[in-house]
Amino acid sequence: MIHFAIPLGALLGLLGVAAGAFGAHSLKVILSPEMLQAFEVGVRYQLYHALALVAVGALARQRQTGAYTKAVCAFLIGILLFSGSLYLMALTGIRWFGAMTPAGGVAFLAGWAYLAWGSWVDRPR
Repeated sequence: MIHFAIPLGALLGLLGVAAGAFGAHSLKVILSPEMLQAFEVGVRYQLYHALALVAVGALARQRQTGAYTKAVCAFLIGILLFSGSLYLMALTGIRWFGAMTPAGGVAFLAGWAYLAWGSWVDRPR
């Protein structure tokens, strides 16, 4: 999984930019301000964590640790659950999709914790 971190982060970054443009140009006239804001939050967090995937992938090229692999998995799960649930909620109007958002947030927190741990273990001595 760690070998796919950089291309996966780049692809998710590309999709995040496309989703942001779609939201700004096409969804603005369709969605309520509340749902458009939810969509935009999903895009923002997807882009942040796409960059995090690229960073973890770059770190793992120097030295692979299990923590980096777990960080990649957690960031990916976070994007799918957090951003994905906000996209689904905004586009369908079905609010219970929002119930998955906190689980994605927890996955993001876990990813940052694994990244912190991995960088601590991997620090120069």
